Amino acid sequence: QMHLVESGGGSVQAGGSLRLSCVASQFHDYKNCMGWFRQVPGKEREGVAFIEFPGYGIYYADSVKGRFTASNDNAKRAAFLEMNDLKVEDSAKYYCAVRPDGWCYERHLKKGSESEFTYWGEGTQVTVSS
Repeated sequence: QMHLVESGGGSVQAGGSLRLSCVASQFHDYKNCMGWFRQVPGKEREGVAFIEFPGYGIYYADSVKGRFTASNDNAKRAAFLEMNDLKVEDSAKYYCAVRPDGWCYERHLKKGSESEFTYWGEGTQVTVSS
């Protein structure tokens, strides 16, 4: 059973930065897709960014392109999401998730893709104030 430990998040003013981290206890398969979804109460969960382990594929939602940067440390099974120029609309609970035995695809940014992700973190709150 894979466990995901998330850290980062918090409260910041618009224009500020935060960094999210997600570490997997283990990988069962050679290829994995790790990323973040976010959710606001009353709305559907949406894909934000995804990064491959190993591999080089990184995918971003249009709403965060140019502001968020995903990176990883394959040896540590860790992924990071650097969030810059944060906007009020970025406020949400961010969930780390892993899709085992598979790569990341553009479709994971679309609604309904969360069913492809087997392992989930508990989520971390990001609050951006104006």
